Amino acid sequence: MTSRLRELIQQLGEAIHESVIESEQIAGVVQDIRRQGFDVLLMLEATIGLNEVSAKEAGADGGDETGSDAPFTPNDLNFLRSLRISVEGLRDSPDNESDSRED
Repeated sequence: MTSRLRELIQQLGEAIHESVIESEQIAGVVQDIRRQGFDVLLMLEATIGLNEVSAKEAGADGGDETGSDAPFTPNDLNFLRSLRISVEGLRDSPDNESDSRED
């Protein structure tokens, strides 16, 4: 792993941390819990998986996905689903059929 990649992963971790501590929704829920007489200790674990993309997979443009019809890899979609985040416009894909089930 290159030092630049390590730096980028560290920046990603810091960005996740910042988004959590700046979330008004999280702050509101924590405040509600404290009003109930409890102290809150919030510990989150983020697993960052990296898969090197071959030149063939990245395409002739060097991997810039801005013009791609599929901006997310299957790993991206699995990660987003694990966070209970759905991606609009992908409802018809076979991977998302389980998301449309009625309980």
